[in-house]
Amino acid sequence: MNRLVSFRSKSRIGTTPCSSSFYARLLGSSIDASRTRSTANASDSLATVSRCSSLVPARTLTGSSLFGSRNGSSARLSNLTGHGGSQGVARRFCSDAAAERESMEYDVVIVGAGPAGLSAAIRLKQLCGEKGVDLSVCVVEKGAEVGAHIISGNVFEPRALDELLPEWEKEEAPISVSVSSDKFWFLTKDRAFSLPSPFDNKNNYVISLSQLVRWMGSKAEEYGVEIYPGFAASEILCDDNGSVIGIGTNDMGVAKNGSKKENFQRGVALKGRVTLFAEGCRGSLSEKIIKKYHLREKRNAQHQTYALGIKEVWEIDESKHQPGAVIHTLGWPLDQKTYGGSFLYHMSERQVAIGLVVALNYKNPYLSPYEEFQKLKHHPAIKPILEDGTVIQYGARTLNEGGIQSVPYPVFPGGAIIGCSAGFLNVPKIKGTHTAMKSGMLAAEAAFGTLLEGSNLDSYWTTLQNSWVWEELHKARNYRPAFDHGFIPGMAISAVEHYLFRGKSPFTLKHGKPDHEATNVARSHSPIEYPKPDGVLSFDVPTSLHRSNTNHDHDQPAHLKLRDPEMPTQVNLPEYDGPESRYCPARVYEYVPEESGQLKLQINAQNCLHCKACDIKDPKQNIEWTVPEGGGGPGYSVM
Repeated sequence: MNRLVSFRSKSRIGTTPCSSSFYARLLGSSIDASRTRSTANASDSLATVSRCSSLVPARTLTGSSLFGSRNGSSARLSNLTGHGGSQGVARRFCSDAAAERESMEYDVVIVGAGPAGLSAAIRLKQLCGEKGVDLSVCVVEKGAEVGAHIISGNVFEPRALDELLPEWEKEEAPISVSVSSDKFWFLTKDRAFSLPSPFDNKNNYVISLSQLVRWMGSKAEEYGVEIYPGFAASEILCDDNGSVIGIGTNDMGVAKNGSKKENFQRGVALKGRVTLFAEGCRGSLSEKIIKKYHLREKRNAQHQTYALGIKEVWEIDESKHQPGAVIHTLGWPLDQKTYGGSFLYHMSERQVAIGLVVALNYKNPYLSPYEEFQKLKHHPAIKPILEDGTVIQYGARTLNEGGIQSVPYPVFPGGAIIGCSAGFLNVPKIKGTHTAMKSGMLAAEAAFGTLLEGSNLDSYWTTLQNSWVWEELHKARNYRPAFDHGFIPGMAISAVEHYLFRGKSPFTLKHGKPDHEATNVARSHSPIEYPKPDGVLSFDVPTSLHRSNTNHDHDQPAHLKLRDPEMPTQVNLPEYDGPESRYCPARVYEYVPEESGQLKLQINAQNCLHCKACDIKDPKQNIEWTVPEGGGGPGYSVM
């Protein structure tokens, strides 16, 4: 049996049997180059790797570590866990992870190569340079490439980027279209009424966040960060004391029926002295961490509340294109009981981003956010902009709207939660990228201090509360819960907050019911008849899904799991008329007839956009979103 024959430093692969699939993926040899970006600094992660199979040519790699070389996995793991000679036992929160697998050890492991995760990684390496030390930093990303799962509006506020990479303009960051105009409309079915804009987008930019994140990934690699796209973190690893010591990636090559295929490979353990979770909104592991360590209860935080954002990028006629023009709307097509709004941003190269954001605490189970978005594009004020244009890309993602009331205590034994996994979106600004980045930077500074200066990781919480992130969220705290009382009361309270109190009101509003509990039974509402798509401005779901570049291996276990398989037909269908078939923007859930004529729920997991709406909105919380095989999901490039 081939085995690793050499390695150096504490943060390297152990001596379990070699996995040809893992190394082929790690070195960029086994995934289609059009979907997977090779890791430029793989040389920093491995020393000498033996030939594991004909797929992986022998390659000499070098690396360094603050702690120098270690002989034997026991010595490395003792330094990793901080428990002297005791190695601890890696295990899942809910099941045993005793099966043998390869292990890679780092000083810091970061889950998610988004704005928060990459900002944390870059900041850690900057601190290493400032202090003359070296910490090994790994970022694991479930998307096939960095940026593939990133979707956002996005009118970008560069405040955090100015702090992190002040030379970004000289370093060709994909940020070039400054906001040139800013309009705020209230829509009725046939008209658009201009309102005073509550936004201040001076010195902000219209960007593609997926493109910015790819650029940040390249900058992180220049600093020496190791980024592994195509690996999905599926397990939280703990020692005997209950402290998190890293994550496990999911197994590859498992058939839909659960059997191991010929190409089966056990997932890899990525172990870190500090683990940062930057999975984005409703992160699957982050939510487990929050529950495991009672992080909401620790600061008496409320439940999180969410919205679903659906977006398209169009290429329009040059005569209609106004680079930097920004439009936000309230009102139609949503009713006055449903919070949400739309956006239309003129990007570069004749591209326009258009989207609809729908709060997921809506009551009517017949409402379809996807169909509401299709209606939006036919509005008389919007239709002329899109006519004769072409859709380039489609996607959807949930976002946090809970604000400061819903942020959990972000520190737990062994790590911290950063970015949208914790929920730092500024709702009235409709911005969360800059706050996510800053949270990652603050967590990085706390982690650095913990590892090298004897401080405590709880300093992340302290510095966060003293930062401009907390100041922003505190001022914005009453906007979103104000709309729980309806559109008109929400507008009135928001106006008082903005123009009278200026974010310094003497009270803090609380959120209403959790989103899933807000859903009414079907008999309380009438079905909504949506117009058929015309194929010009509006489209059916399969057409849109194709534009998302979504791809999953069909022969794998469904990553969308039902806690009770009977719940859909016994509760969701008779009581709510199958709302999962409408809140999902990718037609993952369909009720289809069996031979007996009875309807059953069919889960088309291969359609999944990883938006997480089902995990949030299912009335009985019966659907659990878990990660599919790494590399699956959407393939966003301009979102």
